[in-house]
Amino acid sequence: MARAQRHWRESQSTGLRLGKDRVMMQAQQAVEIPRAVVTHVDQRRLRYYATKRCIDVVLSSAALVLLSPVMLVIALAIKLDSRGPVIFAHERVGARMRRRGTTVAWEIRPFRFYKFRSMVHNADESLHRAHIAAYASGQVQRGPGKGGFKLTGDPRITRVGRFLRATSLDELPQLVNVLKGDMSLVGPRPVPPYEVEHYESWHFERLAALPGITGLWQVTGRCALTFDEMIALDLEYVRNQSTVLDLKILARTVPAVLRGTGAG
Repeated sequence: MARAQRHWRESQSTGLRLGKDRVMMQAQQAVEIPRAVVTHVDQRRLRYYATKRCIDVVLSSAALVLLSPVMLVIALAIKLDSRGPVIFAHERVGARMRRRGTTVAWEIRPFRFYKFRSMVHNADESLHRAHIAAYASGQVQRGPGKGGFKLTGDPRITRVGRFLRATSLDELPQLVNVLKGDMSLVGPRPVPPYEVEHYESWHFERLAALPGITGLWQVTGRCALTFDEMIALDLEYVRNQSTVLDLKILARTVPAVLRGTGAG
């Protein structure tokens, strides 16, 4: 908590602020969130944003082509295992960059987030909502086999879904989100609106970047982190993001997935 709060105090001294207007995002229930997170950046950061988008388009396009046979096999396995659609689409909180000179406004907005379906069709969302509430308030144990961010022993997960989650293969459709510009390969974790209900004011800085398929917290502690530790790592990424850091995170993602550290 102290580390994360320090990140927030530092951001105040470097020009980051929340938009004064607030909007209501519709999900299962209304969630009040900032309209935008505003930052002041230099030319090097602006060049980085352009480079990052080029890398996202090239790598996500190549990955979709190369992995299309794997994705077809996964789709078939899902259909044979349980009834329902192959793709799970869910509303997540993202951001769109608007720039005027060296002032960048990250406009907070919802987007449709894609994954391979790993749960039974029309699974009850209340179980995950309750888990997130407990996790954000520090009531969930962490460590190997103790859950943390991921809900352990989730009865909604299918047989194929367990394998997909353990290997992170359920994340592959997010390459489409990257290609569309809703997400990046690397960035803060995209969150559902009901998680934002539990944010404190210093948490919102993590929205000053495109959400990513992987990120700093995923390769550092995966799901064994507390809520505030997870937020602090996302803030660290937002403040220090660079092409070199992105490539390092991408390189560390594969070993983290193979180790299964916190995957679920």
